[in-house]
Amino acid sequence: MNTILHKAATRGHANHGWLDTSHTFSFAHYYNPERMHFGMLRVLNDDFVDGGMGFGTHPHDNMEIISIPLSGDLEHKDSMGNVTVIKQNDVQIMSAGTGIQHSEYNKNKDKKVNFLQIWIFPKERNITPRYDQITFSPEDRVNKLQQVVSPSKEDEGVWINQDAWFHLGNLKKGFKTDYTIKKKGNGVYAFVIEGEVTLNGQSLDKRDGLGTWGVEQLSIVANSDTELLLIEVPMN
Repeated sequence: MNTILHKAATRGHANHGWLDTSHTFSFAHYYNPERMHFGMLRVLNDDFVDGGMGFGTHPHDNMEIISIPLSGDLEHKDSMGNVTVIKQNDVQIMSAGTGIQHSEYNKNKDKKVNFLQIWIFPKERNITPRYDQITFSPEDRVNKLQQVVSPSKEDEGVWINQDAWFHLGNLKKGFKTDYTIKKKGNGVYAFVIEGEVTLNGQSLDKRDGLGTWGVEQLSIVANSDTELLLIEVPMN
């Protein structure tokens, strides 16, 4: 078993006034050669955006971009004509493919929005850009792992152009479960949104991250009421 531990306080951090952001991996002005990516997981940003503020129109290509709002409402517009608002319990994905432009703004003037911005390297390059968004029931992840992203359009979750799976869990204190790797050779990056959890014997606190590979299964024990995100990705 191989592991890499990223404590919350060791993440890159930037406060731009309107944006307070923490970077698990190298991003923008934060550069750490030992934190470039975890397998196909390239970016995991924890963004807090002030009321009415946001990211102006900007381009992307050949990247799978996932947004998971934790609180507040995020307005999205893109060059495909999509104008949507994503909220807590929504998961949004853009396959940037051959190229796309989009903007993201806090829909509300009176409160911050907090969301996770995640980038995954694609399996196939230069595909036609696409957009998807699904609202998930939070009841379906109480003491279970709810699949919210998958590589099959026939399976649960938003479809991703990669052999990757995302799961969210709201685990009550004392709850124990296992996660079985879905594709041989993949690794799992666990990110603790809230609470305290033990993953394969490693204790993690709020906003800690743990990458694990070279195993077939992960053991999970919630040491408090915990909100957990698991990101399974190819390592090569």
